[in-house]
Parts: sequence; structure tokens; C-alpha cells
Amino acid sequence: MTEVDVPQTRPPEPLSIHIVKASNLKLTKIDNGQRPSSGTSKGTKGDNVQITVKVEFGEKVLGESPKVDCVPDTPAEIDYTATLNCSFEDPLVLDEISYKPVVLTVTEVLPKEKKQKEEKTAQLGQCTVDLLPLVKGATKHHYNLVINPLPGSPLETIPPEGPKPEMEVVISVQESLLEGTQIDQGNLMTLTIESLYSTPESWTMTGSQYAYAAALPIPMSADKETPVVFANGALKPSIDKEPPNRQKKWAVPGSAQGNSIYIPESFLPPDNIDDEDGEFKSKDDREHRHTAETEKLRVSWNTERRCYLDSLATKSFQDKIAKCRYWPVEVMRLPQPAAAKGKKSQNANTVDDEGSISYHGVAFVNLAPLLYPGVKRIRGAYKVHAYTDHAMHEKTKRKTGFGEEAGKIAFNILNRNSASPFPKKAGKEGGEKKEKEVKKGRSMSIAQHQQANPTPGGPGGQAPTEASQTIKSDTGSEMEGQPPVNVEGQQYVDAKAYVMLEISLTRPLIPKRPPEELARRVAEYIPPRPLFPKRTDGAQRAVEDFHNQVGSVANLILDEFRDQFGDLLKVDDEPQTVEAMESRRQKLIYELNSSGKYFAFKEQLKYAVVKIVREKYLKTSAFEDRQELQTFLSELYVYLIDQMHVALGKFLALEDQAPIPKPLTDSAQLKHFAREAEVNGNYELATKYYQERIARNRNDPSHWFDYGTFCLYINDITKAEECFKECIAIDQKHLQGLLLYGVVCTLSERNEAAETFFEAATCVDPKSILAWTMLGLFYDAVNNEIGAEMAYLEANKLNQAAAVAEAKALRDDDVTKERLARGEHESEDKEVDHDQGGLAPPSVPDIKQPSPPSSDKPPTSARSGKGSVSDTRRMSASKRSDNVGSKIKTESSTSRPGSHYKMGSQRGTPQPAEETEEPPIREPTPVPRCSIYMQTIEWLIEVKAVPFTERALAHELLSPMGGPTSGYHINYARLKLQKKEYKEAENSLDEALQFDYQNPDAWALMGHVKYMTNDVEASRDCYERTISFTSDAAEMHSIYLRLASIYLQEEKFSNAKNTFLMACKRSPSCVSWLGVGIACYRLGELAESEDALSEANILNNTDPEVWGYLSLVCLKTGRQLEAEQAYKYALKLNLSDYDLLTEIQHVQQDVGFGNPEF
Repeated sequence: MTEVDVPQTRPPEPLSIHIVKASNLKLTKIDNGQRPSSGTSKGTKGDNVQITVKVEFGEKVLGESPKVDCVPDTPAEIDYTATLNCSFEDPLVLDEISYKPVVLTVTEVLPKEKKQKEEKTAQLGQCTVDLLPLVKGATKHHYNLVINPLPGSPLETIPPEGPKPEMEVVISVQESLLEGTQIDQGNLMTLTIESLYSTPESWTMTGSQYAYAAALPIPMSADKETPVVFANGALKPSIDKEPPNRQKKWAVPGSAQGNSIYIPESFLPPDNIDDEDGEFKSKDDREHRHTAETEKLRVSWNTERRCYLDSLATKSFQDKIAKCRYWPVEVMRLPQPAAAKGKKSQNANTVDDEGSISYHGVAFVNLAPLLYPGVKRIRGAYKVHAYTDHAMHEKTKRKTGFGEEAGKIAFNILNRNSASPFPKKAGKEGGEKKEKEVKKGRSMSIAQHQQANPTPGGPGGQAPTEASQTIKSDTGSEMEGQPPVNVEGQQYVDAKAYVMLEISLTRPLIPKRPPEELARRVAEYIPPRPLFPKRTDGAQRAVEDFHNQVGSVANLILDEFRDQFGDLLKVDDEPQTVEAMESRRQKLIYELNSSGKYFAFKEQLKYAVVKIVREKYLKTSAFEDRQELQTFLSELYVYLIDQMHVALGKFLALEDQAPIPKPLTDSAQLKHFAREAEVNGNYELATKYYQERIARNRNDPSHWFDYGTFCLYINDITKAEECFKECIAIDQKHLQGLLLYGVVCTLSERNEAAETFFEAATCVDPKSILAWTMLGLFYDAVNNEIGAEMAYLEANKLNQAAAVAEAKALRDDDVTKERLARGEHESEDKEVDHDQGGLAPPSVPDIKQPSPPSSDKPPTSARSGKGSVSDTRRMSASKRSDNVGSKIKTESSTSRPGSHYKMGSQRGTPQPAEETEEPPIREPTPVPRCSIYMQTIEWLIEVKAVPFTERALAHELLSPMGGPTSGYHINYARLKLQKKEYKEAENSLDEALQFDYQNPDAWALMGHVKYMTNDVEASRDCYERTISFTSDAAEMHSIYLRLASIYLQEEKFSNAKNTFLMACKRSPSCVSWLGVGIACYRLGELAESEDALSEANILNNTDPEVWGYLSLVCLKTGRQLEAEQAYKYALKLNLSDYDLLTEIQHVQQDVGFGNPEF
């Protein structure tokens, strides 16, 4: 074998546990009666006590420290080091170090008596050392551990307020146990099994007692899984309440006893139900959970198990979740292990029962959230199902579970932890027989039970042989299509049992890109554009800057001159003399010098002159020759004077220039005109308006965004992408621009870029329902089910939070109004008290009048002396009390099920029964007004993102909050109108009107459908019905315009005029005023027609139809010149209405003028 073939294995790394010292071990003289019989002592000769510390890891003793004298009030310097060799040949070594503690046992060495041959010892206490920091990559870690007293130890007599005995320990390694790649690619999983709630009704605290175990498979390599077993479950009654801060236990505590079985500084988190990832989260489920956790038996583990996963195991774990998101967690019941002393008295049946399992259930944990970007932890309540191989395969794609193997492991663990100092060993034959049965996949007790007693045991599990009644897959029943049976496991389902568990990782399986990286990626795709263009210096630019500065200074001097002499020049009409002009010049120069303005003007010009020297004359260094300097200054002076005159001639004139008039239309009006042209199908005019908005202000991202949505509507994807690029270049955090650029990238099948922009949108506004829903729709488009689930879950959380906030705001408004109303009554009461002189105390009956449940509340209502008002307020379910105590109680009751918190907060109070009647007045959980999909659909239709709209509508149809509602059908019809699929739009609107026959939006859209299909009468009826409703439709402008145009076609000119005027009143435009002008012209109201057409011409002077009707009005009123000009403008702008042209020509022939060709 060559050197290349030799595998490079890292030599074992010594892991040292250095015990520095022990403090607060105050052990004085011991009397005879203070120790148990096994460790009594007749007392010491002095106050000194000798102790030793034994170091254990698992079942291995690492060493024991020499005897150390312990003096009161002085730390005992132990200074002992034990070593544990960490071998890297076995990949499970790091896993073992992660979950097994090092147990330190402090033992007192009792003094010898006269005839005593050997020293007697007494164990004082224990503490556990967690080696987890070394597995995380640390090389050294320091602990100050509390020494937990053992039963019978004198440390138990230490008062709670006294100083706790402690031990200082340092764990260290020479080199890190993990290399760089192992730290970056490996992972550390923490499994926590808390409790099994709502246990089967047949389980009782009386009769035979059992052990309870839970197990789940964990990948330890690329192709191997190992069952992780939690074997220390205990059945507890409901009266045995869990403490508020539950501390986690070691999964394998070794020789630890008492409080040492708990992991130091490791507690179960009190999470909100809304933040959980499991099942049983609905309102009904919360009531069931409260009942199960407060009134029923439970199996408690509260145990934590760490698992180290190398890079291959991590990748395998991730792949298995991606293939099948459900992970099995099996629960089972085991017989209690027999003690060593009673081994001989056990009968054969009990020996056979050891290692068998019963009540075999399984919880299918959805691990898909661990594949959400950045998620490292899931926790929740998971329903327990009856275990069958069929259900296991259907849910997890696994042929069978680890139940039998886990039962054997759990029984071995229980044997080691029982009263017997050694694991219990059965007879050779029985052991071999039992092992064979286990390997076959069925325990012996199952076969015995099926032969002897085919029915389940009686209540309480009193049957001497009670095991699982599962028909395993080896019977062939599943292959024949027969459903598997698990009678005992079905009791979990009947009882709605659930198990609380938590799975956490040190690093997320899918890292989440930080906002900084997403912003950088967005900037790489679309570089940000500065608000102002960079200034390019040069000779020409330097001269232009000098001109601008001269003009600016000249205007400032002119303003100063006008301030001093403007009034004098207006009054004095006589010719100006030279002396007067010179006098004014001197006064002006004096004023400029004395006020400091002259110096300011010089400083303003200095920078421009310096640029001319540097850019035009290329002088950047000091002059060495003085003559050369003088020559340059002369030349520069002449040049600057010439340029000054050029600048003054350019910027100053004898007469004031007229100011540039502001445009008559602002950005909002231009956007309205563009939308109007878009609805009317005049895309060329709409493009003109959008481009005019951009020309007015190119640095407004909303202008580019609106133009991009229009380009998306007319299917000009390339131009839409350019517009959204400009929008994001101006504002890198423009939320809607980021979303629509992601849509464009999706349409172009650039999914990586699209994902970047959608994620960037969620980082720009993490509380945006729209951003998270759009991210989910994108993941749907690329078939990323887990990513879509994550995004929709976050959006639904935000939607619910928004509903809660809205309801709270409404409640606060009601409370404010109630306070204002009640303040008047209180002021009246104060006036009454003032009339009594302020000395009359409140009457005793008024204070004691309210009912007993209100005694908890501060008696604020008693100050007003009106018990009836307070009683009425207390009886109301929708009101809230004004005092602080009631407000806090009410807010806490709305956040969780009231009964859960009431019993927790009322522990020890004398009236628990009355407090439990409070929940009926708790306000219901607010419901969002609409689903996340409907909110997104409305925005998507507005921005014309058709493919995403279709996908969102499909989700809305399947959503629990949605379905085929009126809103769904209306939005579906709007989508079909955009796609010009009028028949489907009409069918959808028919469905919507069946839900709500008086919906103005539905009738308006129906009118648009009929209008586009040239069904004039039907569209007129729909529009008339729409405007007759008390509430308006979402878009009324187009309804008025189209209805009025129908009136014009039907020659109902008066109705047309009134309808067009209604459009002008709401949002005037060129089209609406043109309609008014046409109607007035047809009615013979020429003056009003001219006024309306003039208004239309002001809003848009390039409309040929407006000029055509103006020409008609001028022809009718006999104004030849104006009629000819209007006619020429109409022809110049390409008037295409043949009927209007023909009418103009006929009128011209009738009046004999108006056409320059005559």
C-alpha cells in the first residue's frame, strides 16, 4: 500500500476535566444521629472534613481525586484532572460526547474508629459537566457548578437563602474537536420530548405501573439511521402541576441522581400557541389542550437529547425531509424493570414481558419548516396516531418503524437506571428466545396475548400480560388490501392524544440570505442611479459655470438696487441726470461693502474663477517668476471681463422676462388621463401621457412604475422591464418595483434573479402581506412547495396580526368614547360632592353592593356613587372597565385561552370557581376581512400581472377564507376583461350577482362586458342600475363616460350632458369636457358648448375632435377667422372622424366660409 492509499486518521484527542476547587462546603462536626445507618459517624476530632471527587462518563469511571481537607469558609483546592480520550475513528464519538454528561460525585471520607479496618465514606452531592461547548468548536470552557445534595446528605440541611456549595471546573482540549469544514458543514441537533397529553382513558395511577418511551430515527451517516430513545417517561396525575420554568433532563444521566439529572441552565421555553409549528392550534383544539393539560393524566419526559450530524448526515437529513416531510416519533408503553432483589420471585410471564411494548402509537412530525430559509427550530403539539406499518409507509415512505428495537433499548436503559446496581439479566434460554422474537419483528408477549386473551386488558391495564395488538406487515394482510388493526393504538386517536416536542439545530439547513446580501445582489442587477448626474469638469463646463455665477450675482445686485431705489424711481418721473445716477451707484457700493455682501459675492465667484484657471489655462502650480504671474493675471482679467459681458448679455435684458407658466396639469391628472385613454383603448395617447409624466420628473420612481405597468398590460415585456429597472435604480427599496421586476424575470424564466428580487421585497418591508404572498406565488411557479408554504404561513400570520391590531384600535376608540361620556357624569358627581361640603364620606352600602366576582377589581366605580352603572358595565360582554387592573386582565385574556391563564394566575386565591366564569366575556379572536390571496389579487389586477393573478385566484378558490365568493367572481371577471375574454367574464359576473344582486361593482363590470360586445341596450341598463345604487362602484369615471356616449348615440343629448357633467365633477378630463361640448352643441347651447370645448382644449390641445367641434361652433356663431383656424388645426392633427368632417364641410358650404380653400 502506498502512502497515498494510507487513510489519514486523526489521533485521539485527550479531553481534560480539571476540577479546580470546591467552595461553600460548610461541614461541621457530625453527630451520630445525623447520618443514615450506612454512613454514620461518631464525630470528628476537629472541624476539618476530608472529601474526594469521583469523575464518571457514562458507565466509565475516569478517576478519583486524592483526599482533600475541607476547612469551613475556605474553598477546598482540589486541583485534580481526569482525562477522556476522544477517538475519531468512530463517527459516533462526538455524538456521545454531546449528550452524555461528566458526573462529578463529591464523597466525604469519614474518620476511622479504633477497631475499624477500612475507611467509611458518605456521598455528599453531585454535579454534571456539559461537554457541549467542546463539540461546538471551543477548546476551553469554564464552569461554576452547583453541587446538588444526594438523599441523606448533610448538604440537604443548607437553608435555601444560604450560599450554595459550588465546584469550579474547567474542560479543555489541545486542539478543537472539530475542524473548519466540520464546523461549517456539520450540525448539532437538539431533540426535546416534553409530555404526552390526553392519554388513553384506560391508563390510571392505580394498579400495575409502567414505563413510557418515545423514539425517533436520526441519520448518523449518509445511509444509516439510529433510533434515539427517550425511556424515562412517567405517568403523572393532573394535580401534579408542571413548574413554570421546567428544567430539561439528561437523556442518559449515567450515575447522576437527584437534581443532577437536570441539565444546568437548560429550560423549556414558554412559547405562545400561535408561534407553534405543530397541530392543535385552532380555537376548539385550544380548549381541548387546556382540558388535557389541566384535568387529565399525562406522561412527562422533559428530556433533551443532542445528536451530532456530520456533513453527510446533515445532507441525508435534508434530502429525506425534501422527499417526505413527515418524520415518525413513536410512543409506547413498557413494563417496569424488576429490582435485583426480587429477581427470583418473578414468574416466567413477567420475564417474558420484559422488553415487549404495548400501546404503540406514532406522531407524524412535519419537518418541512426546517427547510424554510433561516429556520433552526420547530416546536409544537403533534397528534398521536395508532401505529401500523401501512400508516407508517403511507406517511413517511418507510416500510416499518423502530418500535421493537426502541423498546429493547428503552428496557436496557431502564434496567441500568433501576435500583439494581447492575443491569438485569434473564436466563440464557429465555434471553435467546426473546431476542429471536424481537428480530422477527414481534415481541413474545404479542403472540402470548393473541393466544391467551384476544381482547384488550381491562381498565387500568390490570392484565398480567398486556402487549401491542398490532397486526404487523409480515402477516400479509396489507398486501391483500385489508386495513391494519391496532386496537390499543386507536385509544390514542379516540382520546385525541398529542405529544409536545421540540427539534432545534445550531445552523439552519437552508441558510437565509441576509438583507445586506440581497441589497447587494439587487444593486448588482440594477446599479442605483444617483439623484443628480455626475458633473464632468472641463474647459467649456468651467466657462458655463462662470456665466451662471455671474448671472446669479448680477440678479442679487439688481434686487439690492431695487430694494434701495425702486420706490424713488417709480415716484420721480423726471429724466435722470448723471449726478443722480453716480450718487445712487456710490450709495449701492457703500451698502454692499458695509453689509458684507460684496465679500459674499466675491467668494461666490472665486470657485468658478479657480476652475477656469485650472481647466482652461491648465495652471495648477505656483508661479516662480513674478513677471510671468503679472502677465497671466492681465490675460486672465481681460478674459474674465469679456466673459462677464457675455454672461450679462445672456441673463439680463432691459425688460423683465415673463415667468414660465406652470403646467395646467399635475402628475396626478396626467396619470388619470393616461388611465382614461387606456380604458378607451387609445394606447398611443396613454403612452404620451405616461411619457410626459416621466419627462417632467425623471427622478420620481412612481412615474416609471406606472409606465411599466402599462407596458405590462400591452404585453411589451422588454419596455416594462426597462421601466422597472429605472424605478429600482432610483429607489432600491421601492417595494412594488421590486415585486414587478421579479414578475418580469419570472415571465422571462430568469428564476434566480426573480427569487432575489422577491426576497429583497420581503426584507424591505418584512411586515408586508403583499410581499410574502408574492414570494409564495413565485415559489408555486417554480414548484418549490416548501418555500411556498413558508411564505404563505408568514403572510397569514401578518394578516391575523393586522386583524388583531384593527380590532384593538376599534376597542380603544370605544373605550375613549366611553370615557368621554362617563367623564360628564363624574364631573356632575363631583359637583354634588362639593355641595355637601366635601366632608361626607362615601356610603358603605354603595361600596359593598357589587357582586363578589368584582371584588378583585379596584373600586373605581364606587367613587361616582353609582353602583348600577358599574354593574351594567360589568355585565356587558363588549365593554371594558376603565381601571388599570381590569384592563391588564382583559388584554391578557384575549391573547390566549382565558381559562389557562386564569388558573395559572389564581393559584392560591380563595375564589377559583368565580374566576373561571370570566372567559365568556372575553372578546372573540378577530377574523381578517379577507384572505392574503384576495388582497394580492386586487393589487395584481391593478398592475396587470396576469399570470400571477391567475395563480392567486386559484389559491383563493381553495382557501378556507375564500372560495367561490362574490369577490372571487368579480376579480375573475376583471381578469377576463383584461384578457378580452368577454364570454367567461359574463359567466363569472352572473355567478357573482347570484351571491350579491346589489353589488355595484358586479353591475359595472357587466356593463363593460356588454359595452365591449356592442350590446348597447344591455350595457345602458347595467350602467343606469350601477349609478342608481347608494354606494358607488370602485371605478365610476369610465361608467359615466360610456353611459353618456351611449346617450349621445341614442340622441338623448340632455341625459348625455348631465352624465358627462357628473364625470367632470368627479374627475375632469378632456374627454369628459368634450362630451359636454358635443351634447350642448346638439342641444343648440352654443355658448355652453364653446366653454366646455375650451376647457377640453386647455387639458389637451392636441385632440383633433375638440378642434373640429370648435370649428362648428365658430361657424354657427359667424366667426370666420376662428372657424378657419380651428378647422386647420383639426386637419393638421389628422381628424379621422369621417362623419364629423362631412358635417363641418356641409356647414361651411351653408355659411359660405370656414374653409381656406373657398
